[in-house]
Amino acid sequence: MKIGLFIPCYVDQFYPKVGIATYELLQKLGCEVHFPMGQTCCGQPMANSGYAHLTKGCDANFIANFSGFDYIVCPSGSCVLHVKDHLHDEKQEEKATAIRNTVYELTEFITDVLKIDHIDGRFPFKVGMHVSCHGQRGLKLSQMSELNAPFFSKPEQLLHSIKDLDLVALTRKDECCGFGGTFCVTEEAVSVKMGQDRIKDHESHDVDYITGGDMSCLMHLDGILKRQKSRIKTIHIAEILNSLEN
Repeated sequence: MKIGLFIPCYVDQFYPKVGIATYELLQKLGCEVHFPMGQTCCGQPMANSGYAHLTKGCDANFIANFSGFDYIVCPSGSCVLHVKDHLHDEKQEEKATAIRNTVYELTEFITDVLKIDHIDGRFPFKVGMHVSCHGQRGLKLSQMSELNAPFFSKPEQLLHSIKDLDLVALTRKDECCGFGGTFCVTEEAVSVKMGQDRIKDHESHDVDYITGGDMSCLMHLDGILKRQKSRIKTIHIAEILNSLEN
């Protein structure tokens, strides 16, 4: 199975360990993983700010880098959702359609494509799972709490298999952290207050780590945690799933 590893630009620049963990994890799970060196931003920040018409260069570059793979896997639900919903190129629409149909968020790929529900690993800490909006409501990675429907969570399903990991049940498990891409810049005060509220929920359950599938949300929460001089740390789910069992 030939995989194209799609690493978001902010992960590449600020959190390379997340990209490395994703690469190593997919290899451990038996995938042939390739990292296209010409990849750049997928165009999500521009599209979310009302400038989708300026993303044509990003779209063409994405198609040039990721055509021909069996699947494209990314450790970021928001970037995956953007590609699924917005990748188009009138000159290469057939290739764009193929990519939209084969791009997956990491935990979604592991559970739905590889059909893996157990990963051997060890992480002896108390962990709170932050559910990012794009992953939950766009990619349907987990059930929304406002629906009268059976609960499911693809990320939590994998976390439950990690030895010695204590995954807590949060009070408001799918509330937005306030990051929202450029929202945290244009509406800074609201964004910070929302982030502080999410952190209080994790603090009340005395977690050691906050994890999640989007490093962008974790970056937002991590900034608030550091300003509050909190002992709580953030860690991407790929880093936990890539841990070794001792």
